[in-house]
Amino acid sequence: MATTSAHGFARQVEPEWLDELPAADPGAIHSRRDLRRLNVVMGNAGAILRLLAESGVAGPAPRVIELGAGDGTLLLAVARRLGPSWRGTRAQLVDRAMLVSGATRDGFASLDWELEVVTNDVFADLARSPAREGTLILANLFLHHFERERLRELLALIAARAEHFIACEPRRSRFALAASRCVGLLGCHAITRHDAVVSVRAGFAGEELSQLWPADVRWRLEERSAWPFSHVFAARRRAAVPSRGRVVMPAPSAAGATA
Repeated sequence: MATTSAHGFARQVEPEWLDELPAADPGAIHSRRDLRRLNVVMGNAGAILRLLAESGVAGPAPRVIELGAGDGTLLLAVARRLGPSWRGTRAQLVDRAMLVSGATRDGFASLDWELEVVTNDVFADLARSPAREGTLILANLFLHHFERERLRELLALIAARAEHFIACEPRRSRFALAASRCVGLLGCHAITRHDAVVSVRAGFAGEELSQLWPADVRWRLEERSAWPFSHVFAARRRAAVPSRGRVVMPAPSAAGATA
């Protein structure tokens, strides 16, 4: 179903081939390997780290949840670059399929991160997950799989449980679409070549995610394109400041956007 937009071209969500294949399918294995390479090309780990810094997440979060985490290697790349100050972080990888290898588990263990792998639908998992102080939720190349109203529902579940949320998604632009048609030059499988184009068409532009985030002054939002092919979104819960028995919210800064 296409959604009209003033940015680039209409958003269109279609099934991706990788999502329909068994985890052990040889083509699926090849495509997941392609995705690891494409994450590097897109610079998604670096984009997430920059958003963490900009959102004021300077120290370790007690709990980090990645939705649609796949094989977990993206979060592992982020964890390695966060450094030793994040030792003891509890990471939860949520995905419908069990894809996390022993080597990835060992990678988290070597960083002194506590890892939990949850094989479940993200809606069901969030619905049963209580809100906890300091929770950081991440999504990488995941939100674009959902139509507008289902995505609104997902963002509401996230907002009820997180203090920080960061997403890195495909940017929906003619430049990114042209690039997606060239991933075969990187040796990508036919599945990846198909899904790359579908992903860009389902990607985001402008402030489309901000418009779907729950309207609440307690959140500060940031949404923009990230070179070369990504679209990023960050939501940070504002700290409440008590004053004469009332709760006073800080005024928005020029650098932030408020829903």
